[in-house]
Amino acid sequence: MFAVLGSRTIARWVWSSDLIHRTLVRALLASAALAASVLLAGCDSDQISLAQNAKANQPVPPKLIAAMAEKDMDLQSPMLVRLFKQEAELEVWKQDRSGRMALLKTYPICRWSGDLGPKIREGDRQAPEGFYSINPSQMNPQSAYYLSFNTGYPNAFDKALGRTGSQLMVHGDCSSRGCYAMTDEQIAEIYSLGRESFFGGQKAFQLQAYPFRMTPVNMAKHRNNPNMPFWKMIKEGYDHFEVTRQEPKVDFCEKKYVFDAARPPNATRDPVFEASAKCPAYVVPEEIASAVREKEQKDAAEVAKLISKGTPMARMNTGVDGGMNAIFASKIPEGNTGLSEGGDSQNLQSLVLARAPGTIPGTVNPPKPVLAAVPQPEEPPAVATTSSTRVASAAPAEKSEGFFSSFARKVGLGGSAAADATPAAASAPKAAAAAPAKPKVAEAKPQSVVRVAPKVEPKQAAKPALKPSLTDTAAAAPAPAAANSQLAGAAPVVQSNSFDNRFSAMK
Repeated sequence: MFAVLGSRTIARWVWSSDLIHRTLVRALLASAALAASVLLAGCDSDQISLAQNAKANQPVPPKLIAAMAEKDMDLQSPMLVRLFKQEAELEVWKQDRSGRMALLKTYPICRWSGDLGPKIREGDRQAPEGFYSINPSQMNPQSAYYLSFNTGYPNAFDKALGRTGSQLMVHGDCSSRGCYAMTDEQIAEIYSLGRESFFGGQKAFQLQAYPFRMTPVNMAKHRNNPNMPFWKMIKEGYDHFEVTRQEPKVDFCEKKYVFDAARPPNATRDPVFEASAKCPAYVVPEEIASAVREKEQKDAAEVAKLISKGTPMARMNTGVDGGMNAIFASKIPEGNTGLSEGGDSQNLQSLVLARAPGTIPGTVNPPKPVLAAVPQPEEPPAVATTSSTRVASAAPAEKSEGFFSSFARKVGLGGSAAADATPAAASAPKAAAAAPAKPKVAEAKPQSVVRVAPKVEPKQAAKPALKPSLTDTAAAAPAPAAANSQLAGAAPVVQSNSFDNRFSAMK
């Protein structure tokens, strides 16, 4: 018996070693092929940079290859990715030798922005939710955020509803404006897994993005959310995957998702789907339809039971911008998980000594606590006028007042308060005179401003050291921040603008 076990262990070790050797050789061959194509193409500079891109050609880590061997997976077998905002987790699934998808690894998400719910329009900071297809052209080896792949938003369903947005990525680093930031180390692994799946013949891998795991408990907690009809629709695709462990076929018609549609028995051709058109005749294979129907009925009964027991409803419109996995929040002073789970102080304290799976940049901007975010919508014009003088001695002055006071000293002008008030006085002198009419509004916000501002100064100093290519962006960032710093909780806006600048060179 021991001889049999020993032979199996040796065989598994040999297979794992062979996989490691093959992936290293494959990465080298990929680089050589790219270099050869460069020579044939006349030494185009963009192609040269791709051929020499060590980040994009990193081999799959040996530890991950060993995990594939343990789970009976091939290195180049098809993969599938699932994202969950509330849990702040990204899952990579790969097809095993039985033909079914199995979970390979779960990665904590360092940062996502917006609220639970789908993206609607450009600039709303929402990270997409739904089903998307990632092909090789969407992989970006020259990302300003180390490596990335485009989610493919908007898909046909999003376009049918008039939703807008572009360049929404899964990328490295830990900053987000509508994206999922994974840290550089983690995106390197995910990117390499996608690359190998493409080498194995997979034309595109599926990305499933959810607000939370579609369990009865979560459906009960969020039952009052206006996005629930949409979430129930994509939960059908979630259930298809759960019962089959196969990538669900996704189509769109009548502005809705359709999963695993097939040709009717008497039809002579496959159904043709258009997102805005009437649905064609189709059927869902009975073995899938019956299993999904059984799961849906069981889940619905559990949701009703939880509601009858008084399961509290989740808060909405908290003003918090996105979330962060607790493992990363625990490494940041005053870190907060935002809309993601595990943000209680006891849980964060228990993770302080745990090793983070990726590097957290000094520029990270964690989600704002609810208390700091709630006052934000209150009468922005009045606050902007009054806070220019009342907040001058608070933390934001380190960012805007320092510049103007330095300038004033050079030309021989007076105190910092006058310098800080100069931009407002130049554009609207009468508005400045009327500002004292609302002194209490300004008083309600210094606490949150002081709480947020100390995080801004080290970001600007640390960013050039971490990513020298972003030096120009970091230097330009304080100019727009001077206006936004007058509002409570403006620190995330600084990072958002920086995010846009960083992506502008990525075409």
